Amino acid sequence: MLQRCILRTYHVFALVLCVSAREDFDWTKNEKTSFYYSTFPTGFSWGAGSSAYQTEGAWNIDGKGMSIWDAFTRKKGKIFLNDTGDTSCDGYNKFKDDITLMKDMKLNHYRFSISWPRILPSGLKSEHINEKGIKYYEDLINMLLDNKITPIVILYHWDLPQLLQEKYGGWQNVTMVNYFNDFANLCFERFGHKVKYWITFNNPWSIAVEGYETGEHAPGMKLKGTGAYKAAHHIIKAHAKVWHTYDMQWRSKQKGMVGISLTADWGEPVDITNQRDIEAAERYIQFYLGWFATPIFNGDYPQVMKDYIGRKSGQQGLGASRLPVFSPQEKSYIKGTCDFLGLGHFTTRYITPKNYPSGLGDSYFADRDLAELVDPKWPDPGSEWLYSVPWGFRRMLNFVKTQYGNPMVYVTENGVSEKMVCTDLCDDWRMQYFKDYINEMLKAVKDGVNVKGYTAWSLLDNFEWDEGFSERFGLYYVDFSNKNKPRYPKASVQFYKRIISSNGFPNQREVESWKRKAVETCASSNQLLAAAKRKSQGNQEKAWPVHDEV
Repeated sequence: MLQRCILRTYHVFALVLCVSAREDFDWTKNEKTSFYYSTFPTGFSWGAGSSAYQTEGAWNIDGKGMSIWDAFTRKKGKIFLNDTGDTSCDGYNKFKDDITLMKDMKLNHYRFSISWPRILPSGLKSEHINEKGIKYYEDLINMLLDNKITPIVILYHWDLPQLLQEKYGGWQNVTMVNYFNDFANLCFERFGHKVKYWITFNNPWSIAVEGYETGEHAPGMKLKGTGAYKAAHHIIKAHAKVWHTYDMQWRSKQKGMVGISLTADWGEPVDITNQRDIEAAERYIQFYLGWFATPIFNGDYPQVMKDYIGRKSGQQGLGASRLPVFSPQEKSYIKGTCDFLGLGHFTTRYITPKNYPSGLGDSYFADRDLAELVDPKWPDPGSEWLYSVPWGFRRMLNFVKTQYGNPMVYVTENGVSEKMVCTDLCDDWRMQYFKDYINEMLKAVKDGVNVKGYTAWSLLDNFEWDEGFSERFGLYYVDFSNKNKPRYPKASVQFYKRIISSNGFPNQREVESWKRKAVETCASSNQLLAAAKRKSQGNQEKAWPVHDEV
């Protein structure tokens, strides 16, 4: 039996070398095989990730300007429990401690983002450059390199300067293309001699749909049927301009690469023998991954998007499609503008057709004419949207292989959450998730998919957007109630560390011992956390004594 799912934001990213060749994907072949014991190729890179707003805190410290998330979280009711990222993990002050954690795990790379308003408070390079913000990122990058950890840097992880939203309407305005290029160019100038992996945008699907269609995320605009498409159009143009800027001004000097990270959860046909289900599943993927990947690889939007949105726009009496159009010159300019492509993956949905009459109104979701379903047997340890479906990961990687000519892939975000009430550091469900998903990635390597690296999301528990601190993805537990934001290793730290040291899953006997040993080591962390909680509660009682009523 299947039930409908709730669509939420997804986290998981991959770096992919762009190649434009394509072959047909076999939707009728879904092999669900037993666990595969083997190791990854020599030189495979292992890492963990974060983002500026989710971890740095210090929202108004050392000259930082306000971001759209600083403004959005101050609107009551927008975030669970009205939480904000004002202090979050205090990564701005604790980054040295966090790099020590990375070094202990033997990470090869660390994926993080640069806060646009931290280095350009107004958003404009012409107005003011905040040198204290520049120094923070210089110190972070230098310490990573000193510890032999490669920085993978995202230029935009959702924290647009608030002044650009107020003055110009943010990504609804094409002027963002030039302002973002100025910001990116400054980053290349100041950090490019040490950073060799750049990502322009992280998950532009969420920026467009949840920022400008549903309003769940900052800036909270609800421009149904038009806002998401317009924002995405400008983001694609901005990405292309930044790629060309790097290519013309910096590539020969700095020898780096510029790409984009896209969300891509798998969509599986409810019935793989039913052509309408297959078409609906491919439509789901093209409206998700293809919306951004197809213009960047091929110069234009997927044909299925143009057909469906164009037809529904006509039925609604509009003179033109709600999906913007690239000019011939823009198509040529955009095509091939990636040295690697970000591929996001966390979970899977079953897909079947569902007709949404045009009379119901404009909507990105209605434009797709499909329904998303989940199998109630799928494990769902934390977030309501995140079901553990490991075989979907292999399917997605093979889809990328066939669609884009077997590109080089670096997974840059993958992991699983737990609910806020859970403070047990022995996170067996996360260890199982990592084991199963990484093993499906290993099978994809066996299939011939050119996967070169993997990044766990996330290094730390952090601010999870509209869910606040109620969902925890971290390898390390962060005590947000303590002003010092102490970190405590979960069992998954030791488990992931063993995968890294073994470069995969060498044999059954060894792998089966990993979880047991990881749970044993987390017992002491549980005791430390419990003691800290008791001490904190005791201090609160001293500070706020309870008096008997007279």
